[in-house]
Amino acid sequence: MKTFDKLPGHEPSTPLLDSLKTLDALKNFSSSDLSLLADEIREFLLYSTNHSGGHFGAGLGVVELTVALHHVFNTPRDKIVWDVGHQAYPHKILTGRKGKMLSMRQKNGLHPFPSRDESEFDAFGVGHSSTSIGAALGMSVANSTNKYISVIGDGAITAGMAYEAMAHAGSIDKDLLVILNDNNMSISNNTGGMSNYLAKIWSSRWYIQIREGGKSVLRMIPSAKRFAKKTETHIKGFLSPGALFEELGFQYIGPMDGHNLKDLVRTLRNINDLSGPVFLHLVTQKGKGYLPAEKDPIKFHALSKIESSSGKNNGPKYQEVFGEWLCEKAESGDESLIAITPAMSEGSGMTEFAQRFPNQFFDVAIAEQHSMTFAAGLACEGKKPVLAIYSTFLQRAYDQLIHDVAIQNLDILLAIDRAGFVGEDGATHAGIFDLTFLRCIPNLTIMVPANENECWQMLEFGYSLKGPVAVRYPRGNAPGENIEKNINTIEFGKAKTLRLMESSRIAILSFGSLLDISEKVAKEIDATLVDMRFVKPLDESLLMELSHSHDLFVTVEENVIAGGAGSAVNEFVNANSLSVKLLNFGVPDEFPIVGSPEDQKEAALLTKENLLAKIKSKLAKL
Repeated sequence: MKTFDKLPGHEPSTPLLDSLKTLDALKNFSSSDLSLLADEIREFLLYSTNHSGGHFGAGLGVVELTVALHHVFNTPRDKIVWDVGHQAYPHKILTGRKGKMLSMRQKNGLHPFPSRDESEFDAFGVGHSSTSIGAALGMSVANSTNKYISVIGDGAITAGMAYEAMAHAGSIDKDLLVILNDNNMSISNNTGGMSNYLAKIWSSRWYIQIREGGKSVLRMIPSAKRFAKKTETHIKGFLSPGALFEELGFQYIGPMDGHNLKDLVRTLRNINDLSGPVFLHLVTQKGKGYLPAEKDPIKFHALSKIESSSGKNNGPKYQEVFGEWLCEKAESGDESLIAITPAMSEGSGMTEFAQRFPNQFFDVAIAEQHSMTFAAGLACEGKKPVLAIYSTFLQRAYDQLIHDVAIQNLDILLAIDRAGFVGEDGATHAGIFDLTFLRCIPNLTIMVPANENECWQMLEFGYSLKGPVAVRYPRGNAPGENIEKNINTIEFGKAKTLRLMESSRIAILSFGSLLDISEKVAKEIDATLVDMRFVKPLDESLLMELSHSHDLFVTVEENVIAGGAGSAVNEFVNANSLSVKLLNFGVPDEFPIVGSPEDQKEAALLTKENLLAKIKSKLAKL
């Protein structure tokens, strides 16, 4: 295997990769050709991701697996379902998209995750974790003539959904291959020659013939059959960690070296002849082949674009504001504070807190549902949980939020990160639905900061409230406002009027992160501008007052229009039979494009120019 200590600045030569006009030719590659092809893919991945940005370490860790899968199986007829999909860049390179890799995560470019709209080789659209086993099983039930492979990581397999799917697969005995890409050795450290030898033995025709033949002979003697099965399981359990998967109904193979291409091909060929659910456990290294990533896989999980960002906001990142607030709360001696994250400690700005206050910190892994109910249990016993969760992942804990938290009116603070457009990861990670699905939950207070000062003060204020509270803030850098830590200007359910123009016919009601655009529009048309701050409860007294002196309410939010903050204003106006007219700006009824947050706002018509044009058009009709 070829290794690299720096990122290529120029496009590398890839003669073998370029010779593959179709993947049919890959079937004829020799073992040495496959190894050279893997080297070419790894080097090109280093080059392309260095220029486009994107997920990095996980893809490097599955180069050999990707080559082996496409060599052994008849893709795209046989389906490979990549869990999460951040490790699928080598798959995209190998399946005819090499020439477009530099457009990854850009407007009109390649999707950052597998997408059925992009290629017939992308069997299932992904982005969130732990879905691959269930999806592949569904495909296998629908069409038993093809092979179906789920590739899932050791992080994703910790989620309950993965085990639900495995339990179902074992009970119906359909053909399904689940490949565990174990790049943290979280299940076992048992690698090396013996485990590879056992993997090859356990997948060999000889072993399977003995196993199946024994079943046939013992079919009429149930007690003996059960004894033989238990004996086989326990013997393997002495030598491997596979007993759990065997109990779920899978034939377990492994653990084996996921970078040994020759052994991978041999084992996959053996598995291809098997029937029923099979579990292949591979031990890989995140960042394999790029020495800096091997040494620091967390740092090299993803890369930014080679060119520097031209972002206009120069304040701290919102997750940094949250992390600093969290540390200061703990420093004050508040031992009731418990911080929780479902596997997003770094992204949520909690690394320092986790190091300094380990007894008050819980990373529950990829288990959003559990994180919410765990927080509920803590609150029942007098603790004050703060659950930091991305907006897109909060969707997975919705039942628990209603049933376990809101109905019981428990004191829990939700720090909802990545709300609104998140940019290059596209629709799967967009946080554009939370106001809609949160607003309808009784007992829940919802706040939307427009800058880092409001974010800090809302976290502080929300922490002091009784009952469940959500503070929703966007991804990226804040505008650069001074944080007033010792002065809290937040009043429950009260907005802040920034410009009161009594002679104006227009009042712009801005909810959260789009205050900058709202402010520019308000100045240009000399309109009243209100920083609403609360989505629930609304500042109804202010709305009533403004309705007497204005003809048009314009709502602006970074959430879907349907059911969002603007809808809350509409409901208030209609319920009180007010004569004021309404114009709502937000995300239209379509998923965001792949591109930067600015690209996504432009596509959603959330620009100063469009707001001005629509407001003037509406005003002309009044």
